[in-house]
Amino acid sequence: MLKTDVVIIGAGAVGCAIARELSKYKVDVMVVDKREDVGGDASKSNSAIIHTGYDASPGTLESQLVVAANPMYDKLAADMDIPFSRIGAVLPAVTQEQFEQLPAIKEKAFNNRVYDVEYLTAKELLEIEPNLNPEVKGGLYIPRESIIDPFILVQAYAENANANGASFLLNTEVTGITVEEGKIRAVQTTAGEIRADYVVNAAGLYCDDIAAMVGKADYKVVARRGQFFILDRNTSCKVNHIVLPIPTKITKGKLMCPTIHGNMLVGPTAEDLDNKTDKSVTKEGLDSIVADVTRLVPQVNIRETITQYSGLRPNRNPEGLHVDTYEDIYGYVNLSGVRSTGLTLSASMGKYVAQVLRDMGLPMEFKENFIWKRKGIPRFRELPEEEREELIRQDPRYGTIICRCETVTEGEIVEAIRRPLGARSVDAVKRRVRAGMGRCQGGFCGPRVIEILARELGIPAEEVNKNIKGSYMIAGKNR
Repeated sequence: MLKTDVVIIGAGAVGCAIARELSKYKVDVMVVDKREDVGGDASKSNSAIIHTGYDASPGTLESQLVVAANPMYDKLAADMDIPFSRIGAVLPAVTQEQFEQLPAIKEKAFNNRVYDVEYLTAKELLEIEPNLNPEVKGGLYIPRESIIDPFILVQAYAENANANGASFLLNTEVTGITVEEGKIRAVQTTAGEIRADYVVNAAGLYCDDIAAMVGKADYKVVARRGQFFILDRNTSCKVNHIVLPIPTKITKGKLMCPTIHGNMLVGPTAEDLDNKTDKSVTKEGLDSIVADVTRLVPQVNIRETITQYSGLRPNRNPEGLHVDTYEDIYGYVNLSGVRSTGLTLSASMGKYVAQVLRDMGLPMEFKENFIWKRKGIPRFRELPEEEREELIRQDPRYGTIICRCETVTEGEIVEAIRRPLGARSVDAVKRRVRAGMGRCQGGFCGPRVIEILARELGIPAEEVNKNIKGSYMIAGKNR
């Protein structure tokens, strides 16, 4: 039987951010997730944007958390070596009807206390984004909309939390929660019982299932699928900023923006599904992206796509972001409705939930030796020549290129595996160092990544998984 003070269910951005915040205090924290790696569901398949909250519903908890979180990312990224860039966003109005909506959008931004949103004329827009639709009437500029590496953000939260004492139990599913005399007592898992006084439900897509274990599922989570294209770095049509459409009541719409690594991201759709595991892409969905985005950027070249993917956002019904506590269950905190802004607000949600737990009675004494810094894996592709040579001198494996598309070395892959909370699957390696994320999508480096994983983990190549347990990459020998 395991014992801790706080169990956090879910190792996505929000769960890992809460763990990092609690690790600043003399509190025992354990994060439990059914997947083989940190990153959750929505946290690893999104648009990788750090929002300002300019278009949130004013006065809501979501608005409060997103607006508070955005300024936190400069220090977070610097402290934890996370690729991050404040490239800004433009919101072009292509039709007269859209143009007439701009004042209301700017007023909403003002009501959300996002005061740096500015009008731009058509001429000004085309000067900074020459590939926009030449029929643009004008638009808005949101300078603090930013892009980030969402995989490394979650890994950084988790690694830093772990360095400060938080423990992680992966490949472990929560099967029940014990409540006795109105208090949290334990969490049942496939790895055994965990005794705890506090539970934070940060399970995202499955938070309603966890809430049902304590009789608090007064809402339903519907998976909202978002399909995306990723275009090659050398695509013929690029944008410099996040190009946002005029939002609707259902969705922020389909956008085009650079990724932090230089590709172009196009999408997403917004499709409500009954199935919480359907991450397929469809012709209808992809065609709708092309139709909508070409109204904003007519020359976008979808033929230069290197992959398509989809992510599932946990859409709450009834809608709204909630952090709930209950008088009849002491020690239980329920998070729900964390949708497309979840990656952004993870930074502030960590602090918000820590305060909720403090108010609930969790003793929280600050550690004097908290480790603020986290050093990431060297990104060989981005290093100057002299630093590359020094890395190779220290470890010759940095001189062996495994992924040609992304210039990823054996040294990087080995470190990704050997780090605390290291990669245990092909996809986990990909998220840490980008091996397999380039133009050939692992066609060249895939077998070598499997070989390195097998060697470093001490297992046969046939036992290397793509991601979850049983998703084997190799079926067997052919001779």
